[in-house]
Amino acid sequence: MSLLSPNVVGMTSVGVGTSTALSPTRSEAPSLPTASLSPSRAADFMSCPLRYRFRAIDRLPERSSPQAVRGTVVHAVLERLFDLPAAERTLEQASNLVGPEWHRLLAAAPELADVAGDPAGPPCGVKPPQAGQLPEWLTSARKLLSGYFELEDPQRLEPAEREHLVSVVLDSGLTLRGYIDRLDATPSGEFRVVDYKTGRTPGEAFEGKALFQLKFYALVLWRTRGRIPAELRLLYLNDSTMLRYTPDEGELRAFERLLDALWRAVARATATGDFRARRGVLCQWCDHQQRCPEWGGTPPPLPPVQVPLAASGLASATAPRGTRQSVALAAAPHTMADGTPTVT
Repeated sequence: MSLLSPNVVGMTSVGVGTSTALSPTRSEAPSLPTASLSPSRAADFMSCPLRYRFRAIDRLPERSSPQAVRGTVVHAVLERLFDLPAAERTLEQASNLVGPEWHRLLAAAPELADVAGDPAGPPCGVKPPQAGQLPEWLTSARKLLSGYFELEDPQRLEPAEREHLVSVVLDSGLTLRGYIDRLDATPSGEFRVVDYKTGRTPGEAFEGKALFQLKFYALVLWRTRGRIPAELRLLYLNDSTMLRYTPDEGELRAFERLLDALWRAVARATATGDFRARRGVLCQWCDHQQRCPEWGGTPPPLPPVQVPLAASGLASATAPRGTRQSVALAAAPHTMADGTPTVT
């Protein structure tokens, strides 16, 4: 993998069908099957099984943050930018899209007004009100877009897909699903996966974690298209840095085995109700400290669930407490390099 400095321009790509409709909450996505895993939920379980349980099984509410909502707005702008003719894809045009995309998001979720400090919205309690800070918050979103333009020239790009939902059922029966920010393709059939990040570039020790999500997408694309992506690319807009990586078949096969093993661990934890808390750097951004044993809290009773099994050789099992209920692992906010949750 390589960490690049600014002003790296990507290859020109050809369009093969563009997805342009973006819902800020992706509510239009179909319900996920029981034996299904997203990059976010996989990362949750690996970092803290109890956090995974609270998000995927209990589905406890979590507060939004200004950083997360800003990330949603920036992603929406970068998607809409490619609706414009190539010559009009300028930083000025992108900056002009910030306000409309914020209002579109706000219309879909009025409770987010408090998060960004918009005095026009009703109080909702998701975060302490920050009235009057909206202009500063919108300016910070525009600065992130400036970081994007230091990395790529969108006038030279015609993405094949944007905000593209991909899924595949592995031989084990496990379904993998996730959204790709951007997919570039060349006339020769090669393609590149691009993901935008609004957090800081991770340190060298955390590059592997940063690439986990893109390897997930690479595996899905390989299994559905029969071709390994030529490149995985992370664009860190906050400091205008690019992380590039080229996967190979052996690595993706090993990654598939890792995900199958991870799902077996999820199934065992669901069958036994044993979701261990794991203290770590993400704890400082977690909304569930009051329920976490590591912080002196007590988790609520585990809801009655049917163990979601992939066809991986595990015997059928049901968590105690009777009532059967399917658990769908829906997509959820990703995490920035510094651990702050962000919707992507």
